[in-house]
Amino acid sequence: MLPWFGPAGGDLLRIGSTRRGFLQTGLKGLAGLSLPALLRQRAFASAAGQPQRKTSVILFWLSGGPSHLDMWDPKPDAPREIRGPFGDIPTKVPGVHVCEHLPLTAKLMDKLTLLRSVDCQASNHTPITMQAGNPLARRTNDGKDGGGYPSMGAVAAKFRGPNAPGLPGFVGLADSWKSDVWGSGDMGHAFEPVNGKELAGQLALPEGLSLERLGDRQGLQENLDRLRRSLDLSPAVAAADQYTQQAFDVVTSGRAQRAFNLDEETPAMRALYGNTSMGEKALLARRLVEAGVTFVLVSGAWGYFDHHGDEVRWGGIEKGLKPLLPRVDQTLHAIVTDLESRGLLDSTLILMMGEFGRAPVINKNAGRDHWTRVMSMVMAGGGLRHGQVIGSTDSRGSDIATRPVLPGDLAAMVYRHLGIDPAAHWIDRQGRPVSIVTDGGQPIAELG
Repeated sequence: MLPWFGPAGGDLLRIGSTRRGFLQTGLKGLAGLSLPALLRQRAFASAAGQPQRKTSVILFWLSGGPSHLDMWDPKPDAPREIRGPFGDIPTKVPGVHVCEHLPLTAKLMDKLTLLRSVDCQASNHTPITMQAGNPLARRTNDGKDGGGYPSMGAVAAKFRGPNAPGLPGFVGLADSWKSDVWGSGDMGHAFEPVNGKELAGQLALPEGLSLERLGDRQGLQENLDRLRRSLDLSPAVAAADQYTQQAFDVVTSGRAQRAFNLDEETPAMRALYGNTSMGEKALLARRLVEAGVTFVLVSGAWGYFDHHGDEVRWGGIEKGLKPLLPRVDQTLHAIVTDLESRGLLDSTLILMMGEFGRAPVINKNAGRDHWTRVMSMVMAGGGLRHGQVIGSTDSRGSDIATRPVLPGDLAAMVYRHLGIDPAAHWIDRQGRPVSIVTDGGQPIAELG
């Protein structure tokens, strides 16, 4: 019998036996890496001089394309077919109004920034472009979607890794994985997002395997490792032993398992977030960044902001969007106030957005169609200068009027927050360097 660990199979610790098969424990399938490999990744980042400040990002993905006109960029003076069925309310910041169905957002406005001039012309009905923060990453429908470019979360996983050993750098919390989560492209499978829904069920020890028995296996592995070291004294072998020991410690300590355990939260805290899919995932996202995950993506459901009209699954603006607005409102309020109370708001950058906006005119089915000229989004946290609106649209909400914000600007902002050099690059399959920020993207100066 030989101990086995490595990136191919993704098992934390597996010892073969002709009688008993395989012993499997721990963090199976962490982005195609075993836990020892993830620990090596984090150590390499540290050795390369990456900053050790524990910063993180939570991206709320409003899948389907949320209507900017009916949420964050109301046009109360426009004709009804443009302004839509909802009224607007003032916020805590003088002169800034939002949809009447976002009262908690209005009270929180001094801690938020509304970006009303986000250029989404390159985007399509997928998460690719905006989650990549890259207009070159596009849906092409030719089997080569994304052009090989990675998502911002994957870049975070490669250039930062997790904030604590034994946790992945990038976790996705989504029911529809392919439709709502963009991965690492050609940057490497090792930096794919970890499926939090699947991972949560793999953290416990298998039935019939106690920590004492696992310790016996660990002792066996240590003995075999000593034998191997006597044959091969290379630094790589010594390092592998070190990371495997750390991985063993993570499983036995239960740190990762606790991060996924919402039962540790009080009823009051769970009520703060709400019992919706978006709210529960937001609470889990807070637990994950608190534990040491660097980038968490939250999606409540696939396509549920795709409000073409009452004849389609998700309905139109009144019947489809209106019931979702209280969920958005509660989730944003909960994550900001909770992180602030824990002293984590300045170190956690919050983004809330979808793939594009909605058309300026209500259609015959009481909905709005796709609109890729402009969209709105929300930012909070990250130690930035909030309580403001950046950019504007014209009187119809049809086009950018002032201060375009490019996808590359979002990426540059995220990477600066995480301490990643925006001039960094990765190597594609042809051996060519690829910049992590494209199209001249720059951090958004108004945010400080």
